[in-house]
Amino acid sequence: MSSTYGPRRARIAFSDSAAKQLANTTSEAEIHALDRALVVISVDPDIGEPIPGGTAGPQLRQYADEVEAVRVLYFVTALRTVVVVAYIEV
Repeated sequence: MSSTYGPRRARIAFSDSAAKQLANTTSEAEIHALDRALVVISVDPDIGEPIPGGTAGPQLRQYADEVEAVRVLYFVTALRTVVVVAYIEV
């Protein structure tokens, strides 16, 4: 019996500022919108558009989920962990 699994999802972590945002989020609709965007990013961390800036650290990216009207700012570490910096309702 052989099982075929899809690609492994990236681990999601939150920066301190994003964790504070999450702690202040109480609306079920907001949590659902963010959750949907995080699932998409965890499946394909390169889906977001690069944000122009310095090259000293990891490349900051943004992903906009137009269905849920949320934008997530994040970067991907060398070990393919997605670090959420902030999320913004559009």
